[in-house]
Order: sequence, then structure tokens, then C-alpha cells
Amino acid sequence: MQTESKAPLIVGLGGTVAVASSSERITRKILEACEERGARTRLFAGPELDFPTYGTSDERCDNARELVAALREAGGVVIVSPGYHGTISGMLKNALDYVQDMAKDERPYFDGRAVGLAAVAAGWQATGSTLATLRAIAHALRGWPTPLGVTINSLKPVFDMEGHFADAAVRGQVAAMADQLMEFANMRALAREHAGK
Repeated sequence: MQTESKAPLIVGLGGTVAVASSSERITRKILEACEERGARTRLFAGPELDFPTYGTSDERCDNARELVAALREAGGVVIVSPGYHGTISGMLKNALDYVQDMAKDERPYFDGRAVGLAAVAAGWQATGSTLATLRAIAHALRGWPTPLGVTINSLKPVFDMEGHFADAAVRGQVAAMADQLMEFANMRALAREHAGK
């Protein structure tokens, strides 16, 4: 039985400058699915990711420091982006640039962390290209993207009146992604424990 203190932390990044955007709500849903599987979670949504442009100063705002601290502890990461002109939002990319602060860590960047990725856009073409960009970024940050990536077409209803996913297929994909995130995070935690790290 997993104790709460050993439960993996899954950190979610998603949303837009608008509060409660579809991408923010989807990030919350993925984190809820991870919680149901025993994870601790921390969400950085929309306005919490609106950092100064990376590289313009050595100073760090409180939200950026909190994000990097959470990512250092994380066993897994969830990143959900809206599709902006066929790729990820500038706000999300800028927030991910702050992961550079982890470059000299013992576990640099997303090393050893499962990364669940989802893209939401008004049309399938943008969801595919946005997800591909997220995968490229996760690989560049040495993360392990889950085999399943989730794409959601916001031209169709995303949520029902009760706030649940309107599409059973999306529900199933989110559940499968949460399973993959937790399986990998737990395996890596056990491996580090056996290695004495």
C-alpha cells in the first residue's frame, strides 16, 4: 500500500490567460484522474504561467520559482496546450523555457519523469501539430512522453452540463494517460529507492 508521503507528485501546466479555459479544465481533469490513482498533484494554470519573457532577467517571479520547485519534486508532468496557429501557445512555451533553471540539477530538466501531453484546438489539424510540438519539447527536456497523447477538437462539445467529458473516447484516453503516468512514476520511484538515490 502506497503511503501518502511516497505518493508521486504530478505537476500540471495548462491553460490560457483566460481563467477556466478548455485547456485549463482538461489539465484539471487529467490531474484528477492521477489523484484517483494515488498521486499528489499541483496545477499551474493560465494566469499562473504568465511569466516575464524568459532570458530578459535573472530575477524570478514567485510563480516561476514555485513552478521550478514543483517540477524538481515531480515524478510526472502533464502539459496541455491550446493550438495557436498550429502550435503551442507562446505563454506555455515561455513557461517551459524556465525549466532551463533545472539544467544543472542531479535530475536535469524532465529527466526520469513521465510526461503526459494533450492538445486542444478548434479542428483536428491543429491538435496534431500542437501535440507533435509538445512531444518534441518533452524529448528535448529529456522527459519520457507517455505512449498515449490526447487530442481534443473543441469544435465538438468538450464538457457536458455536469462538467464531465462529453465524449466517452476522450474520457478513456485521459484514464489511459493517467494509468501510464502513474505506472512510470511509480516504477522510477522504486528504481531510485533501490539505487539509494
